[in-house]
Amino acid sequence: MRIHLTSVFVDDQAKAEHFYTEILGFVKKHDVPVGETDRWLTVVPPDEPGGVELLLEPAGHPAVKPYRDALVKDGIPLAQFAVDDVRAEYERLRGLGVRFTQEPLEMDEITFAVFDDTCGNLIQIATQPQ
Repeated sequence: MRIHLTSVFVDDQAKAEHFYTEILGFVKKHDVPVGETDRWLTVVPPDEPGGVELLLEPAGHPAVKPYRDALVKDGIPLAQFAVDDVRAEYERLRGLGVRFTQEPLEMDEITFAVFDDTCGNLIQIATQPQ
């Protein structure tokens, strides 16, 4: 068993597509219309086109808003992405206008930071020892 797909709920798929591809650097893998306004929209890391897909899922279900609002209020990230160097990625993303809610912080061997994805979520980036 392995993870093939995971998702983040987004308020606006077009805005999310821009942020996740143009700012974070993911590559669009699937973009299939679903109904009148929604899409099956997935992204992958550019160096892992066959890897785990991230579904930018519409946040239309009534349970999504209170769930995400509670996580954001408490400062809890919805997802975590691995990066080679948190401090370098923090500087790169800040230079692109990304708003961080947690600057890079070292806890033992792990360094992490948290940013707002502009689509209703907090996302954590982390560097862990190999």
